[in-house]
Amino acid sequence: MSADPELGRNPREWRFDNAEAQASALAKVVADALVEALQARAQASLVVSGGRTPAAMFAKLSATPLPWSSVHVTLADERWVEPTSDASNEHLVRTALLNGPARSAVFTGLKTPKPDAEAGLAEAWQRCSAMPQPFDQVLLGIGDDGHFASLFPGAKGLSDALDERAEPACVAMTPLDAPFQRISLNLAALLRARSIRIQICGAGKWEVYQRALEPGPFAEMPIRAILRQRKVPVDVYWSP
Repeated sequence: MSADPELGRNPREWRFDNAEAQASALAKVVADALVEALQARAQASLVVSGGRTPAAMFAKLSATPLPWSSVHVTLADERWVEPTSDASNEHLVRTALLNGPARSAVFTGLKTPKPDAEAGLAEAWQRCSAMPQPFDQVLLGIGDDGHFASLFPGAKGLSDALDERAEPACVAMTPLDAPFQRISLNLAALLRARSIRIQICGAGKWEVYQRALEPGPFAEMPIRAILRQRKVPVDVYWSP
């Protein structure tokens, strides 16, 4: 592992030789942060993302002995599909993270029985707002188009969703080039956090991240809104 020497800036970068080392290091730092939160406040909260990238880290984190019954877990975003669907982020989290010692964690899903994401926003945010906040750890990824959570370039309502002065909330998003309607925490909700960690695997995603660091509008690459804000420390974990 090597760290960016400019530790005072946002984001800090942590580089690993391979995905195994990255997953192990990220699982440990998240577990340590949860332990610190539990010692300080008796409860802890963790916001995670879906996709293929975090699966190995989830497996390692789930095996960590913690007082998981005091840890609250939710999602940064979700596809508007049933939680039993292979396309569901909840399905991934229940399969990869909420087993072993982590089985007793308190999970809060974003999908509701409502017919569409727009109709489910109030109930989903009511669930999330009942969690211990600020969130102790928020784990994000980056899409090939520079999206994070389900805040996609070109999506209707993106500008409002990326307004860090907005009220923290869930928002409905329909990507232009990806399947399924989505529900996502907005930027203001994700910045209600003590720490944000971004996991990146592969040369392609590293190139996307590098482009996101360049000047340009948030609408073009929404992840810029996370990388440029100064409210919450951001750490980027990359492996080739």
